[in-house]
Amino acid sequence: MGASFKPEDGPGRTPRVFDILFSNAAPLPQSLAESDPEKADTLLPVVLRSQGVHPLPHPDGFALHLIQDRADIDISGPDFNFVRSIRVYDVRYARQNESRDSDCSRYESVLIGTYGIQGDFSWSRSSVAALPEAHVGLERWGDHCPSIYHRSVFVDWRDYEGNYGFEQVNY
Repeated sequence: MGASFKPEDGPGRTPRVFDILFSNAAPLPQSLAESDPEKADTLLPVVLRSQGVHPLPHPDGFALHLIQDRADIDISGPDFNFVRSIRVYDVRYARQNESRDSDCSRYESVLIGTYGIQGDFSWSRSSVAALPEAHVGLERWGDHCPSIYHRSVFVDWRDYEGNYGFEQVNY
């Protein structure tokens, strides 16, 4: 699966990355993909292949293969369902506390990231209620207003055999 990145505007950002990457460049393997010179100025090149020309510095005999917003192979079949099963929950904050007038104040900002048919990643709004059962730290959310403040990133998936897995990082 390919990677994608939209570079920030500004002089010298992308070339500096290549200066670092190729300061002690070793011979690189040839890629089977073809580059797209029309998109070369708008996308960050991430894979190198032999032959071709690109305006950014790179080892002699190599051009850049561009990948953006999708996998670089067809992953639409059922063999790649494990990719589409990956969900990323960004609990930017979940806060609950009792206010001065004994009301319960709840504030939350939760996003869910998912992969599409061809590996395209996107974020959408979600909620504490949509977090998987395996997520820890908000079990008492909504119960008689105990004081809670929580931030985390939670990733879950099903592997190619259907086994459930997850990781959580609190911050």
